[in-house]
Amino acid sequence: MIAKSKRSIQWIKRLRRNRSVEYIGTHFVADFWNARMIEDEKELQNLLVEAVKAAKGTPLKSAIHKFSPQGITGVIVLSESHLSIHTWPEKNYIAVDVFTCGNTADPEKAIEYLKEKLSPGKVRMKKIKRGKIS
Repeated sequence: MIAKSKRSIQWIKRLRRNRSVEYIGTHFVADFWNARMIEDEKELQNLLVEAVKAAKGTPLKSAIHKFSPQGITGVIVLSESHLSIHTWPEKNYIAVDVFTCGNTADPEKAIEYLKEKLSPGKVRMKKIKRGKIS
């Protein structure tokens, strides 16, 4: 069982008081095709940290895993939720996932930063509002 933090409980109480907020968070999922591939763990770590900064997120922990013979996955757990990236070099494909709650972090800014740095030839993106309140 995962313990609720004092911060998360206070945030939910604020949401209930402030009826102008209708959702717990915003989730962006993006498909990048024919982008610059990263195979170095340190480079991916730096890229994800900078994407979190661009979104004004609060990083808590990160994990990077390089697959053999190719591909890499990186995840940053945020105080606001998470940012993840998964690469398939053999398919020229990158999956990006950014979910944030509250109103301080902007997940779309992280996606825009990653688009700028990875220069995908084609992008498919979906915005999902999650956790409707009421």
